[in-house]
Amino acid sequence: MKLLEGKNALITGASKGIGKSIAIKFAEQGANVGFTYLSSVEKGEALENELKEYGIKAKGFRSDASNYAASEQLINDFVKEFGSLDVLINNAGITKDGLLMRMSEEQYDDVINVNLKSVFNLTKAACRTLMKQKSGSIVNMSSVVGVRGNAGQANYAASKAGIIGFTKSVALELGSRNIRANVIAPGFIETEMTGILDPKVVEEWKNAIPLKRAGKSEEVADLAVFLGSDMSQYITGQVVEINGGMNT
Repeated sequence: MKLLEGKNALITGASKGIGKSIAIKFAEQGANVGFTYLSSVEKGEALENELKEYGIKAKGFRSDASNYAASEQLINDFVKEFGSLDVLINNAGITKDGLLMRMSEEQYDDVINVNLKSVFNLTKAACRTLMKQKSGSIVNMSSVVGVRGNAGQANYAASKAGIIGFTKSVALELGSRNIRANVIAPGFIETEMTGILDPKVVEEWKNAIPLKRAGKSEEVADLAVFLGSDMSQYITGQVVEINGGMNT
């Protein structure tokens, strides 16, 4: 039997990168998948068609995770379409890097709203459904930067550290209702975003990682499958780092 057979999962920010890999892995493991995208309509439609090839129900929703009203509508539309919500993956995120001295208020606020407030929006909007079911797994995507910080990413680090504190609090609040909440904190993962970096910089990063390579988005997706499945029924309030040992 597949690990997520019959479960209904919602993944935000899944038109590319880690989110897309999670959506595909969930479909491979038998989950029905709803996912969000915002600007890339073509990619959203293509992913929906790709997921359906696994014989599961799939639907893309064009929705802004940083907007609470839109998030509430999304949860309502998802439950109406799929019947229940078993796994929520809060993956939507952006970067607007820069040294603090040069960072604008707008750059800070935008990253906080998309990365951190979106997690509040979707989790709060989903609470009623999950509590009524007395079951569910929430997986929030943080980063190694949220654990240890990074120069030039004060806004991103703050948003990702906030996700960790938020998730631990939610795990304490919802545990008695059999609802789990955990964090995945990836390290240096190869995605479209890392593909545009200076190759010399990439090599320096890889050499600083004990496993001497970048991670793959599919490896992060494998971890998301585990935390979304019944194999992790006694795991909640945890931050699981997947970074090749770079934060050891």
